[in-house]
Order: sequence, then structure tokens, then C-alpha cells
Amino acid sequence: MTTKRITKFDIAEYLDDDSMIAEYLNTVLEEGETEDIITALGHVAKARGMSRIAEETGLSRPGLYKALSRGSKPQFETILKVLRAVGGNLNVVTT
Repeated sequence: MTTKRITKFDIAEYLDDDSMIAEYLNTVLEEGETEDIITALGHVAKARGMSRIAEETGLSRPGLYKALSRGSKPQFETILKVLRAVGGNLNVVTT
């Protein structure tokens, strides 16, 4: 009998280029709730390198993990810093 190994899915492993990251963040921003957006930023930060993002935002690495974890309520300033550090920006488009 063959034993199958199941591993936990980690989306950060698939966020390997700018267009994939932009598509992922835009989808979550359009369809997700606040907690989903915070979690998505955490995935992108992990994909880009938490140490690098922590350095660019001026946050400690553990502080960054805490701010982007499920159930956290980071300040808007923190969200903007992380978004900019991963190469994103907010734009308002009228419809």
C-alpha cells in the first residue's frame, strides 16, 4: 500500500511575479472582507520576504507577522506601508 503525504497549501509559493501578486491583491480587494485583505497582504509579504518587507516598513519582523495575522486589527498606516513595500498602491476609480 502506498502512503500519500498531504501538505498544507501555501499561496505564497505561487505569488512569484508582480502580475500574479497584483491579480491576487486586486481580487481580494474587490471581493474580500477586511480580514481577507489583511491575510492577503501577509501572503504577499511572505512571498516577497518578510525580513525585506519589515525593513522597508520600519516594523520588526515579529511585529509584521503579528500585524498581518488572522484576527489582527492593524492600523491603516501599517496596511499602507506594507502595500507600498510590496509594490502596490491604492487608487480610486469612479464607475
